[in-house]
This record gives sequence, C-alpha cells and structure tokens, in this order.
Amino acid sequence: MNEISEFLFSQYKNYSTLNIWLEAIASVFGALSVIYSARNSILVYPTGIISTIIFTYMFLQWDLYGDVIINIYYFIMSIYGWLLWSKKDKQSDKLLEINQMTAKDVTKCIQIFIVSVIFVATVFIYNNKFTYWWAYIDTFTTGLCFVGMWLLAKRKIENWIFLIIADIIAVPLIFYKGATVTSIFYIFLTIVAIIGYFSWKKTLQNKTLT
Repeated sequence: MNEISEFLFSQYKNYSTLNIWLEAIASVFGALSVIYSARNSILVYPTGIISTIIFTYMFLQWDLYGDVIINIYYFIMSIYGWLLWSKKDKQSDKLLEINQMTAKDVTKCIQIFIVSVIFVATVFIYNNKFTYWWAYIDTFTTGLCFVGMWLLAKRKIENWIFLIIADIIAVPLIFYKGATVTSIFYIFLTIVAIIGYFSWKKTLQNKTLT
C-alpha cells in the first residue's frame, strides 16, 4: 500500500501546501463543471471558469505551456458559451438547444484544429519544449480540446467525442508531468463525459420525436 502511495503521490513532497490545495479546489470545480455540462445546465460555465483560472495559475508555475493555453482557451470559450446559452433566439424565443454538427461545423472544426496546432507548436518551438516527447502529444490534444470546447459552446452533441478522446490521452500524460490529483480528476472527467454524451443523445432523440 505504501509503495502505491509513494508511486502516485511522491512528487507532492516538493509541492507547497498552497499548490496542493489549489489543485484540489480546481479539480473539484472542474468536476462540477463537467457534471453540469452532462446535465445540460448553464452552471457548467461559472464553475468551469473558476477551475480554469486556478489551473492556468498552476500550470504557469510548472511551465506547462500547452496546458496553460488550453485553460486560457477554456476560459474564453466559457464566457462565449455562457453568452450563447443565455441568449434566446429572436425568431423562436427559445434558448440554444442541443443539436448536431452540420457540414459548415465540420469545416470550422478542421480550421480550429489546424490553427490551434500551429499556434501551440509555435509556442513550444519558441520555448524549446519539443525537447520533451510529451510536447508532440500536447499539441495534438490541445487541438482536440479547442474543437471540443467550441462545439460545447454551440451545444453540439459531438463535443463529447472530442473531449472524451482528449481526456483519455490526458490521464497518463498529466500523471507523467507530476499532477496525480489532476490525472485522477481526468479519469473522472472521462467517465462523466461518456455519461454526458448518452444523456445528450437521449435528449436529442426525444426532441426529434416530438
């Protein structure tokens, strides 16, 4: 048991108490955000904003620029999504509902992915981060996260697919970087994201039948 604990949490010996608490708080609010997202609740955004602010601060301290970029983008898209989910359509007087990607959305997602990968790669090259093998994976997962968050703001059901893939990749990667609590948090995110996908799918099917 001690060996397992040492393997999972030995890196925290060098962390300050403040950083440990901040990581825990950020993980809790991040978990709440995904739960609210699965429930199709607008509270996904205020809880997510708190989480991203804390994570951005932490990742900056650890020089994890890919994670910093993701969380800054999450913050921006949370504001954008909050506005979209709160705004009623002028013609139908309804709030934005769960929907599916269109051909136009596919084109937009490809553009977002390409631009994000180029941007992150440029940041990594400038900071000489491609000396680390995980930087290449970070570049790819950042693109997935950018697409997923944009689709979430648009309330597209496919957002879950991109976020689930990104979360699965992130679990071992974040653990390797020394953030065990956050890695465990991403396991939880993956499970809730899968539940969220099927919950949204059921809502979408019910809407189609009515």
